[in-house]
Amino acid sequence: MTASQLYQAVTLLHQKNVPRSKIIINDRVDVAWAQMVSGVQLGYQSLDTKIVKQAFPGIRTGKSVHSFQEAKEAEQNGADYVIYGHIFQTKSKPNIPPKGVKKLRDITMNVNLPVIAIGGITPANCDAVLKAGARGIAVMSGVLEAENPIQAVKEYCKILKKGGYDGNSHFK
Repeated sequence: MTASQLYQAVTLLHQKNVPRSKIIINDRVDVAWAQMVSGVQLGYQSLDTKIVKQAFPGIRTGKSVHSFQEAKEAEQNGADYVIYGHIFQTKSKPNIPPKGVKKLRDITMNVNLPVIAIGGITPANCDAVLKAGARGIAVMSGVLEAENPIQAVKEYCKILKKGGYDGNSHFK
């Protein structure tokens, strides 16, 4: 989407009673700032976390990472959290081996940031991800490809609540 289209999409979501506090914009810090949403998620082609934190003080900033070193760099540059993956095999990365729960645990134990796990997470393996120290999960195909997406979301929520996520804050 263009910045204008993304801005309009957030406006529509807000008009449909989705609170801005529940919206995180991928990459477009300008749109996130203009819309006063919860934050921005930065990828490897995004602006550096340190630059974003200096230019937009107070904006919640996440960073996508794929290694321990990248997670430490995100921490040093002021990220508020990291998204790490992919944990399990996923259709979106068919030829790339998954990182696995052990590497996830290494990061959660050695980085002083909340770590959100992504990649191939299902209700069946979600508990293992939380036990490895993840403070949350990011899921796409587990919901979008589910026979009953609403039921799938309820299953994830049930597991997350058992793991300590209360659904009202980003991280407990």
